[in-house]
Amino acid sequence: MKAPAKVEGGVLPRIVACAFIAGVLTGGAMAFALHSHATAVSEASAADPELATIKATFRRPATVPFPASNPFTEAKRALGERLFRDKRLSIDGSMACASCHIRSKGFADGRKHGRGVPDRPLKRHTPTLWNLAWASPVFWDGRARSLEEQVAGPIEAPDEMGQPVASLTALLATDPAYSRLFAAAFPKDPTVSADNLAKAIATFERTLVSPPTRFDRWIEGDAKALTPDEVAGFRLFTGKARCSNCHTGWAFTDYAFHDIGLPGEDRGRGAVLRLEAADHAFKTPSLREIGRSAPYMHDGSLASLAQVIRHYESGIVERASLSADLPRDLELADRARAQLLAFLSTLTSEN
Repeated sequence: MKAPAKVEGGVLPRIVACAFIAGVLTGGAMAFALHSHATAVSEASAADPELATIKATFRRPATVPFPASNPFTEAKRALGERLFRDKRLSIDGSMACASCHIRSKGFADGRKHGRGVPDRPLKRHTPTLWNLAWASPVFWDGRARSLEEQVAGPIEAPDEMGQPVASLTALLATDPAYSRLFAAAFPKDPTVSADNLAKAIATFERTLVSPPTRFDRWIEGDAKALTPDEVAGFRLFTGKARCSNCHTGWAFTDYAFHDIGLPGEDRGRGAVLRLEAADHAFKTPSLREIGRSAPYMHDGSLASLAQVIRHYESGIVERASLSADLPRDLELADRARAQLLAFLSTLTSEN
């Protein structure tokens, strides 16, 4: 395996190049290997078949999907990363995509609400970019059908980056370095175009796969990777607390939209679909690297994970659009809350 590649304030294992050499094109999607699954099963899981079955649903996938219309290449990924960091994407040259999506902050920005140019407050919390290769549609309200379609949204939005994509591509086309990079990434269409820009950034974003944690070691059979309280928290998460109704699978999200009873007038998915039944519904965020992305929720209204748990116990606003998957009448003892928080901490990488 090749040496690690640097990504936004940290190191992302350089598995992309070597994995794609042996990648398989199936179902119109290019995939690359993340890591080999361990075959060991812990004695605890063997003695508890129900727990073993539940754990299997949280196993990290072996591949990451790329669409047939935009398959992975290293040249495209590298171009996308450069564009992601380029402040020329904003109208006044003051901010890049990376200005708001910061790896050390869970690819969010640590603020209650995002900021646009010039330092204009936005209406929603900056969403994480982790594990979006599996997501469709995207944005808190799902208004973009794909990552490619999503790219132009914040670039052109007047209260975000405020830069017409046509003006941006015309500017980048005057840069000889970008002309060469676009030609290398898109040899069949070597132009600095809006379509190629979107494909490059989307390719880079699909490689933002959250790193393995102690939880993954436990899932793969290392019984000592989690403490008894953390295991108890997992049982609560998938049992009494019913968190896994929506935070399911290896990325801890169903990538669906739910009204979870937060106060506010933002219609979310309902405004996109023009459907009252979908009012106040927002995308279930991934819980991977959750310890870095505070504050929480689409409106950034909850400062800590402890507040998030309390919301599900006593903060739900009653209305007709509440999700059917929302836990109701939840009551937890202090120790149970502590165990649930202990488990959630295992979803954030230690390095």
